Amino acid sequence: MRRLLLATVFSLAAALPASADTRFEAVLAGHAVLPAATFVAPPEDAPEYFRISGRFTGPGNVRNERPGSVPSVSLPGYGARRTGLALPFEGQPLQGWSGIVTLGDGSYLITGDNGFGNRRNSPDAMLMVFRVRPDWTSGAVAVERTIFLSDPNRVAPFPIQAETTTTRYLTGADFDIESIQPLPDGTMMIGDEFGPYLLHVDAEGRLLRVIETVLDGETLRAPDNQALSIPANPTAGVPHRVRRSGGFEGMARTPDGRTLWALLEQPLFAAGTNQPEGQFLRVLQFDVTRMEWTGRNLRYRLEPGATAIGDFNMIDDRRALVIERDNGEGDPGRACAQGVESTHEAPCFARPAQFKRIYVVDLGAVDAEGFVRKIGHVDLMAIRDPQNRARQRGDRAEGAPGDVFTFPFFTIENVAVVDEDHIIVGNDNNLPFSAGRHLSRADDNELILLRVPELLRAR
Repeated sequence: MRRLLLATVFSLAAALPASADTRFEAVLAGHAVLPAATFVAPPEDAPEYFRISGRFTGPGNVRNERPGSVPSVSLPGYGARRTGLALPFEGQPLQGWSGIVTLGDGSYLITGDNGFGNRRNSPDAMLMVFRVRPDWTSGAVAVERTIFLSDPNRVAPFPIQAETTTTRYLTGADFDIESIQPLPDGTMMIGDEFGPYLLHVDAEGRLLRVIETVLDGETLRAPDNQALSIPANPTAGVPHRVRRSGGFEGMARTPDGRTLWALLEQPLFAAGTNQPEGQFLRVLQFDVTRMEWTGRNLRYRLEPGATAIGDFNMIDDRRALVIERDNGEGDPGRACAQGVESTHEAPCFARPAQFKRIYVVDLGAVDAEGFVRKIGHVDLMAIRDPQNRARQRGDRAEGAPGDVFTFPFFTIENVAVVDEDHIIVGNDNNLPFSAGRHLSRADDNELILLRVPELLRAR
């Protein structure tokens, strides 16, 4: 009887869907790298001003016109570490990859972000979308096309940085682009964090629409929304519910091309407070045919240890991939010892990476509170590499296992399905400030191919 009971229990367990804490194995099948110091010249019809980028990245965002005059260092709070480059740059860096879409022929559509991290330091950073092709055999990444975003028809409802120019190229002072989806008619939708807005652009990157975000009848705004201004009264606040850098980090498109799901990066503030409404993110539904929000929204619960999401793409008509991450960077085995601070001469990882995962979720299974069902995940800090596919492993603890590969970056913002067994994952290297692979070297743009058949089949 006991054997029969145990057999029945095991049979029932096998029939049940995987729970949110189910961990699936990820095996490294390919690794391709675009070096950090990769630059592109602006278009010939762009103002001379854009021949240099990063003028305003120093203290106080004070102008600096001397290329290569200021050595770059790691972000505040991550320990004093030089990253090996120097600002300003000659040309526009191909960095900040923040959203990816599989094009089906071995190439991928990728969006850059706003440039150097915020509105004040990025007015000379041009907004770009790239078509890239990783070669998993050689490890190289070919940039086949660069699309510079622009607003020649004066669609933006506010003055842009290049307002008085003929070409009106868009910059990181105008929008912070973080996610992208091509539409069936050849145009593209891009998720922005400053508004947050949805940007509709044509195949050449020309702005067609700027769509504000509406949730339950309320227009949601972030601190960098152009409609907000600093009040004359120094004790008066500027009300907003979207966190700075908390807008549309992820945006998924259903296979029929009719619906977009836009996912905020961080929790909203509860109305009228400076506290989060909960440990969850809003997922807003957008009707592509009507070009408007449907009014429907779901909730995505963050796991303990996660602070934000990085990307969001559909597997099929209801299941999707979502990156969850903490704000750490670097191998935990090279963490600063207790009471020890990182210095340029003796660097260590002050906030090492801990939580870097990719979840599969079911948007078609929503509970009574509106939370989407999580099915399982893979751990990007514990990728198996039995065939030694890694091109670089970075600074790790002495004796670290050679058959384990990690992706220890602060921002991991690209994930998409490649085929029935594989996904592609990429980092946002925050050039030149993030150094998560090496202690004292700016992160490259890395793309990895992961074999995850169990994750992609989980329901």
